[in-house]
Amino acid sequence: MAAGAGRPLSVLVVDDDFRVASLHAGYVEAVAGFAVAGTAGGTAQARALAARLAAAGEPVDLALVDVFLPDGSGLDLVASLDCDAFVLTAAGEPGTFRRAQRAGALGYLVKPFAEVVLHNRLRAYARYRRVLDTATELDQELADAALRALHGEASPVRGASGATRELVLQALREAPGPLSAAEVAAATGISRATAQRHLAALDGEGRLALRLRYGSTGRPEQRYAPLER
Repeated sequence: MAAGAGRPLSVLVVDDDFRVASLHAGYVEAVAGFAVAGTAGGTAQARALAARLAAAGEPVDLALVDVFLPDGSGLDLVASLDCDAFVLTAAGEPGTFRRAQRAGALGYLVKPFAEVVLHNRLRAYARYRRVLDTATELDQELADAALRALHGEASPVRGASGATRELVLQALREAPGPLSAAEVAAATGISRATAQRHLAALDGEGRLALRLRYGSTGRPEQRYAPLER
């Protein structure tokens, strides 16, 4: 099931210090839209827990992984898990950071860090997932929007694409309430796929508020409203 489609994003916390693992788990639980799937004190336990959850149909979306674990490297664990990962570590060497990037880590937080720092990274990750999980096909604009969402970068608006985005924003601003992609398409004259792509990009940039409306089928419909009028 896609992120944002009625279930929280599942997080696995991996740290050999149970007090730190509990602290970070508490940080995660404080962010709406996230839930802790479990904690692990080492690489073997983390892999076993992730595999058990996947087999139960509850796969982990994001792992928060320390580098120094008693039975192996957290960076090797990041590379082997079938989920996204942030590295949370006291290791401040540039070489460790580069190895984490090569292993596939989407984020790198140097301990100790304030709770709000992790909160902000998790919210950015949620926007990143919404950009990707609401799309049926990836193009360069959507790929760039996903990366901007993850890293909190401003979006350049140029040419016809920028004009279409402004058209989408105008329709949202003029609407009495949140709109679906189909309603935006009807209001602007663009295709539903184009409307969805621009809505996902704008949401990834933090410019829209996302609401879910449940219909008779039980599947939520994503509806959008602008954060600025």
